[in-house]
Amino acid sequence: MINDLFNKFCGVYEAASREKSSGHNENDVPKLAHEIFYNNHKKKFNLEHAWKELRNDHKWCELSSSKTQRSAKRRKCDDGSNRPPGVKAAKGHGKKKMAEAKSLSEFEGMWSIKKEDMTMKERLSKMKLLDSLISKQEPLAEYEEALKKKFINELFCT
Repeated sequence: MINDLFNKFCGVYEAASREKSSGHNENDVPKLAHEIFYNNHKKKFNLEHAWKELRNDHKWCELSSSKTQRSAKRRKCDDGSNRPPGVKAAKGHGKKKMAEAKSLSEFEGMWSIKKEDMTMKERLSKMKLLDSLISKQEPLAEYEEALKKKFINELFCT
């Protein structure tokens, strides 16, 4: 019952704030809203003390929005306050952080393995090239000889 009256008054207040013309100030809007509420429902709105306390609360903020904003699922409050997450959302965020940390450590582990694998492949490729240079029957060119010495130093002296 209270929720129904409260919702109706929020809608009426929104309509009254849209009807505000020049010469009217913010104090005239609630008076006009009470007048419209009485004309529509044939009784006085007697929960103004609760309405003043809750009108900027996220649940009641812009409850009855303008026609251009009807499609918006979530509405923003004027005071910019954020609604706290629900129980399930809070649990989901905690699990998500743990999953991100786990995936990060897995990625780092895979990256170190990949780096080791790449260094081993590079070493094998150099060894194959050195093997082909050593097994050549004809004399080596200067650049081949220099490459052979470089690979021998890299692979066996370190």
